[in-house]
Amino acid sequence: MTAWLFLAGAIGFEIVGTFCLKLSNGMAVRLWGVIAILCYGVCFTLLAPAMKSLPVGIVYGVWSGVGIAAAALIGLVAFGERLDALQLLFMAFIFIGVVGLQLSSRA
Repeated sequence: MTAWLFLAGAIGFEIVGTFCLKLSNGMAVRLWGVIAILCYGVCFTLLAPAMKSLPVGIVYGVWSGVGIAAAALIGLVAFGERLDALQLLFMAFIFIGVVGLQLSSRA
């Protein structure tokens, strides 16, 4: 259970870091860039203990899948980026895959 909490924390910091990276405007706004780098540092610090207990494929699949979906939704809501029906369908596949990985994990 603790490994899943570390993974959830890593996902949260990765999402915030990605949001801040977008706000940094290609690192032109240094404050947002520094915050993004710090968030990624915390993200990987939390990801490491999750990989001690859970299989690397599960950790990376859940971490990247949730991150991809969250980044797309943040782009939609916060930045007015568009998602078409096919993109939403494939994001649903990511969600199904993440849930499937969690349900099938024995750790």
